[in-house]
Amino acid sequence: MINILVGATILFIAFNLVYFFRNKTYRQSYFSSSLFLKLFFVLTGVLVGFGLLYYLLSIKEVVLIQSLSSRTPIEPSFLNFLYFSGETLMSVGYGDMIPIGITRFFALIESMIGILMPTAYFIKALERSNSRKEEES
Repeated sequence: MINILVGATILFIAFNLVYFFRNKTYRQSYFSSSLFLKLFFVLTGVLVGFGLLYYLLSIKEVVLIQSLSSRTPIEPSFLNFLYFSGETLMSVGYGDMIPIGITRFFALIESMIGILMPTAYFIKALERSNSRKEEES
Protein backbone atom coordinates (compact mmCIF):
# COMPACT_ATOMS: atom_id res chain seq x y z
CA MET A 1 0.00 0.00 0.00
CA ILE A 2 2.80 2.41 0.90
CA ASN A 3 4.43 1.81 -2.50
CA ILE A 4 1.23 2.85 -4.25
CA LEU A 5 1.06 6.06 -2.19
CA VAL A 6 4.73 6.84 -2.88
CA GLY A 7 4.18 6.23 -6.61
CA ALA A 8 1.06 8.42 -6.61
CA THR A 9 2.94 11.19 -4.81
CA ILE A 10 5.79 11.06 -7.34
CA LEU A 11 3.26 11.21 -10.19
CA PHE A 12 1.59 14.20 -8.52
CA ILE A 13 4.93 16.03 -8.30
CA ALA A 14 5.77 15.13 -11.93
CA PHE A 15 2.32 16.32 -13.07
CA ASN A 16 2.85 19.68 -11.38
CA LEU A 17 6.26 20.11 -13.00
CA VAL A 18 4.89 19.21 -16.46
CA TYR A 19 1.98 21.60 -15.94
CA PHE A 20 4.38 24.40 -14.99
CA PHE A 21 6.57 23.96 -18.06
CA ARG A 22 3.65 23.52 -20.51
CA ASN A 23 1.58 26.38 -19.11
CA LYS A 24 0.89 29.14 -21.67
CA THR A 25 1.81 31.85 -19.18
CA TYR A 26 5.16 30.16 -18.64
CA ARG A 27 5.79 29.92 -22.39
CA GLN A 28 5.23 33.65 -22.78
CA SER A 29 7.60 34.43 -19.94
CA TYR A 30 11.31 34.90 -20.34
CA PHE A 31 12.18 31.84 -18.28
CA SER A 32 15.13 29.99 -19.76
CA SER A 33 14.85 26.24 -19.39
CA SER A 34 18.50 25.81 -20.39
CA LEU A 35 19.58 28.25 -17.69
CA PHE A 36 17.31 26.47 -15.19
CA LEU A 37 18.78 23.06 -16.04
CA LYS A 38 22.27 24.48 -15.78
CA LEU A 39 21.46 25.83 -12.30
CA PHE A 40 19.92 22.49 -11.30
CA PHE A 41 22.93 20.45 -12.37
CA VAL A 42 25.44 22.89 -10.88
CA LEU A 43 23.61 22.89 -7.54
CA THR A 44 23.41 19.09 -7.65
CA GLY A 45 27.16 18.94 -8.30
CA VAL A 46 27.85 21.34 -5.43
CA LEU A 47 25.58 19.31 -3.13
CA VAL A 48 27.34 16.03 -3.95
CA GLY A 49 30.77 17.69 -3.83
CA PHE A 50 30.23 19.12 -0.36
CA GLY A 51 28.71 15.81 0.79
CA LEU A 52 31.90 14.07 -0.33
CA LEU A 53 34.03 16.77 1.34
CA TYR A 54 32.21 16.26 4.66
CA TYR A 55 32.61 12.50 4.29
CA LEU A 56 36.35 12.82 3.67
CA LEU A 57 36.75 15.20 6.63
CA SER A 58 34.93 12.69 8.84
CA ILE A 59 37.67 10.10 8.26
CA LYS A 60 40.04 12.06 10.53
CA GLU A 61 37.58 13.39 13.13
CA VAL A 62 33.93 13.85 14.06
CA VAL A 63 32.44 16.63 11.94
CA LEU A 64 28.70 16.45 12.73
CA ILE A 65 26.99 16.15 16.09
CA GLN A 66 23.35 15.94 17.21
CA SER A 67 23.37 18.73 19.79
CA LEU A 68 25.82 21.01 21.52
CA SER A 69 24.89 19.72 24.97
CA SER A 70 25.28 15.99 24.28
CA ARG A 71 27.82 16.27 21.44
CA THR A 72 26.66 12.85 20.22
CA PRO A 73 28.39 12.18 16.89
CA ILE A 74 26.26 11.62 13.79
CA GLU A 75 26.95 8.28 12.08
CA PRO A 76 29.60 9.07 9.43
CA SER A 77 27.77 7.64 6.39
CA PHE A 78 27.81 9.28 2.97
CA LEU A 79 24.00 9.51 2.98
CA ASN A 80 24.06 11.48 6.24
CA PHE A 81 26.62 13.87 4.80
CA LEU A 82 24.66 14.17 1.55
CA TYR A 83 21.56 15.02 3.60
CA PHE A 84 23.47 17.59 5.65
CA SER A 85 24.89 19.07 2.45
CA GLY A 86 21.40 19.32 0.94
CA GLU A 87 19.85 21.01 3.96
CA THR A 88 22.79 23.42 4.17
CA LEU A 89 22.71 24.27 0.47
CA MET A 90 18.94 24.68 0.18
CA SER A 91 18.25 26.35 3.53
CA VAL A 92 20.01 27.39 6.68
CA GLY A 93 19.68 23.86 8.06
CA TYR A 94 17.16 22.20 10.32
CA GLY A 95 19.36 21.96 13.40
CA ASP A 96 19.25 18.18 13.54
CA MET A 97 22.92 18.00 12.53
CA ILE A 98 25.42 20.56 13.79
CA PRO A 99 28.81 20.99 12.15
CA ILE A 100 31.88 21.29 14.35
CA GLY A 101 35.50 22.16 13.67
CA ILE A 102 36.53 23.07 10.13
CA THR A 103 33.19 21.75 8.87
CA ARG A 104 31.55 24.92 10.20
CA PHE A 105 33.58 27.00 7.75
CA PHE A 106 32.70 24.75 4.80
CA ALA A 107 29.02 24.77 5.80
CA LEU A 108 29.06 28.59 5.71
CA ILE A 109 30.63 28.56 2.25
CA GLU A 110 28.06 26.04 1.02
CA SER A 111 25.25 28.09 2.51
CA MET A 112 26.47 31.22 0.71
CA ILE A 113 26.64 29.30 -2.58
CA GLY A 114 23.09 28.08 -1.98
CA ILE A 115 21.89 31.66 -1.63
CA LEU A 116 24.00 33.30 -4.32
CA MET A 117 23.60 30.75 -7.15
CA PRO A 118 19.80 31.05 -7.46
CA THR A 119 20.08 34.81 -7.05
CA ALA A 120 22.58 34.94 -9.92
CA TYR A 121 20.21 32.76 -11.97
CA PHE A 122 17.30 35.15 -11.49
CA ILE A 123 19.46 38.18 -12.24
CA LYS A 124 20.64 36.49 -15.46
CA ALA A 125 17.03 35.60 -16.39
CA LEU A 126 15.95 39.20 -15.73
CA GLU A 127 18.86 40.47 -17.82
CA ARG A 128 17.78 38.21 -20.72
CA SER A 129 14.21 39.40 -20.31
CA ASN A 130 15.25 43.05 -20.51
CA SER A 131 17.47 42.47 -23.55
CA ARG A 132 14.61 40.68 -25.37
CA LYS A 133 12.25 43.57 -24.59
CA GLU A 134 14.79 46.04 -26.02
CA GLU A 135 15.18 43.95 -29.18
CA GLU A 136 11.37 43.83 -29.68
CA SER A 137 11.06 47.62 -29.33
